[in-house]
Amino acid sequence: MLKAENIRKTFDSLQVLKGVDVEIAKGEIVAIAGKSGAGKTTLLQILGTLDAPDEGRIVINDIEVSALKGDALAAFRNRHIGFVFQFHQLLPEFTALENVMLPALIGKTAHSKAEARAKELLDFLNLSERLKHKPAQLSGGEKQRVAVARALINNPDIVFADEPSGSLDTVQKEELHSLFFKLRSQMGQTFVIVTHDMAFARSTDRVIYMKDGVVDESSSILL
Repeated sequence: MLKAENIRKTFDSLQVLKGVDVEIAKGEIVAIAGKSGAGKTTLLQILGTLDAPDEGRIVINDIEVSALKGDALAAFRNRHIGFVFQFHQLLPEFTALENVMLPALIGKTAHSKAEARAKELLDFLNLSERLKHKPAQLSGGEKQRVAVARALINNPDIVFADEPSGSLDTVQKEELHSLFFKLRSQMGQTFVIVTHDMAFARSTDRVIYMKDGVVDESSSILL
C-alpha cells in the first residue's frame, strides 16, 4: 500500500532523516518508536504528505504522492489519508458531528451524505449521545474518538496518528489502543502510529524503531 524510499530531510544544518525506507501493507497496524529527536514525527509528517522530503519518493496505492503539488496533493490527502493528533485539534466552535463532517464537506461530499456517514462513525465509536456537544463538553477520550471519526470520514487508505494517546489517562489510553485494532478488524483500516508507549508498540503488527534519523533494525528485532 505505502512504499517510501531513501527519505531524507534536513532542517537548517540538522539532518533529521538520513535515508529511510519504509513499506506498509494494507490492514497493518505499524508503530514508529524511538527516543525524542530520532525523527519519528518528521517521518510521519512526510509519509502523510504534510511535509515534503528533501530527497526520496513516496508511493501510496501506486500513486507517487511525492510528485504531487498544490491542489492535486491537497485533494489526494483529503481523500486517501486520515490524521489523528496528540491533542485532537478539534475546532472548538463546532460540535462533534460538525467536526467529523468537515473533511467530507471539504472534499465536496453532499451535506446529507457527510452527515449520515459522520453519525454512523460516531455511533460505531459509542458517541451517538454526544453529537451536539462541543469539544469543551467532552472528556479527553471522547475528543480523541471524535478525532478518529474525523480521520475515517472519507474512508482513507491509511490513517497516520502522532502520539494519539499521549494526553490520555491509563483507562482512556487502553480504550483508544483497543479501538485501533477494532477498526482494523471490522473496517480493514491501516494505521501508522508514532508512540512512546512501548507496551502498545509491542502489541502492533510491527515496530519501526528510529534512531538518529535512520531505521534501527537491531532495536526493532529486540522489541
